[in-house]
Amino acid sequence: MVFRNHPEIQIPKMVYGTAWKKDRSATLVYQALKAGFRAIDTAAQPRHYNEKGVAEGIARAIAEGVVKREDLYIQTKFTAPSGQDPNNLPYSASDPIPQQVETSIASSLSNFTFPNQGEPYIDCLVLHSPFRNMKDTLVAWQTFESFVPTKVRSLGISNTTLPILQSLVSSAAIVPSVCQNRFYPGTEWEVPLRSFCREHGIIFQSFWTLTGNPQLVSCKPVLEMADKLRGKREMGGDDRALALYCLVLGLKGVSILNGTKDEGRMKRDLLTVDAVGGLIEGEWKEMWKRWLNDFKEVIGEK
Repeated sequence: MVFRNHPEIQIPKMVYGTAWKKDRSATLVYQALKAGFRAIDTAAQPRHYNEKGVAEGIARAIAEGVVKREDLYIQTKFTAPSGQDPNNLPYSASDPIPQQVETSIASSLSNFTFPNQGEPYIDCLVLHSPFRNMKDTLVAWQTFESFVPTKVRSLGISNTTLPILQSLVSSAAIVPSVCQNRFYPGTEWEVPLRSFCREHGIIFQSFWTLTGNPQLVSCKPVLEMADKLRGKREMGGDDRALALYCLVLGLKGVSILNGTKDEGRMKRDLLTVDAVGGLIEGEWKEMWKRWLNDFKEVIGEK
């Protein structure tokens, strides 16, 4: 999957999500990188993220030779004042929007400065949520654009509606490469929005994929696929969560935020997704078609 803003950037199928990791952020990010994750999602939003801790985990992995900066996809977010803890912001809420954005980006770039790894940069800067009106959203976005392609390689938006995304695509000089939204029944699994993303080469990043979908974990195609996974002992056996991840990835143009805190699961999740990619092209080919069609029917995707 190659981004439109910067052709050298690629995104893995699974991105390690760092929300709500707090003081464990550095350790968990380091473990995720050792397990094989090469994409990290965070935010300059102390309310829910510890961006500095995330950077410390990355720095440790780089120092130990686990990865190089060039091997990684680092994605962070600018969060408007309405989404911040008013007592702990990375900028002054009284500043104009462009200055808020610039200060937030400077803070993130400072965090993601690593010894002997060249000038700092952000692979993707995401607008955490649109502002309350489109005018302010575009002001923030235009400030984002001024940092591309050197300090920021590509842009994205999160927690958006289809009309806002459509407006952004039609009016922005640099269109989003990523749209990060919940994948759950409350938005009817974003079927129209994901269709729009596919049409415009935008990667849909799915979050709440597991937590928000207890009913999907028990649907027929997930159960059938999980039963087959049970026979693949090297993958760890029966795992409905992994079957769900694989089916969501099968919807095309999708990557998944995976925020597991279990080191064993980090490795297992990555290995299983990679292994299933080969199986669905081989011995599982016909079953996969049926599972995927059945799954699309469950979520209302034709």
